Amino acid sequence: MTESHLTEPPVAGNEADTLVGSLERMRRTFIWKASSGVDAAGLRATTAASSMTLGGLIKHISLVEDDYFSHRLWGNDYQPLWNVDWDSDPDWEWRTAADDSPEELLALWTETVARSRALISKALTEGGGLDRPQVYTWSDGRTPTLRRMLVDIIEEYARHTGHADIIRESVDGLVGEDPPSEA
Repeated sequence: MTESHLTEPPVAGNEADTLVGSLERMRRTFIWKASSGVDAAGLRATTAASSMTLGGLIKHISLVEDDYFSHRLWGNDYQPLWNVDWDSDPDWEWRTAADDSPEELLALWTETVARSRALISKALTEGGGLDRPQVYTWSDGRTPTLRRMLVDIIEEYARHTGHADIIRESVDGLVGEDPPSEA
């Protein structure tokens, strides 16, 4: 894929290109909103009664990317960073993001998304396409396909981009729907 896929999903593309294009747009909008020009203090800022931060959002969405496209879709082990006792610290990624620098958080997200892109591409080209089932089944016995996973991760990005929008406006007043073309 070229960088042009980051701007908009295709106007009249096939199903796979439309889903991946929508995900890419959400990724681009999220990371612009959550990190572009934000310093460490801004990444730790909260708003209202929530303890959610921009840094926590970046670390959380990185975990979700790895969980969906590496662990669930392909059955790969989690990256060493995610080897956490989740039962005793279920909010680990949210809590520990305050200890990470802006550069570390952006690098984590960038590396995770690069891995996800490669794994999605592999599934689309040699792994069954959108109908490829994930390796793990839900507790009720159903097994989602890549198609469902893409829709779910688009929803995850959409929800958290909304959170980032509110927090970012409180940090430095940045508002807007689309990143500038150079972002």
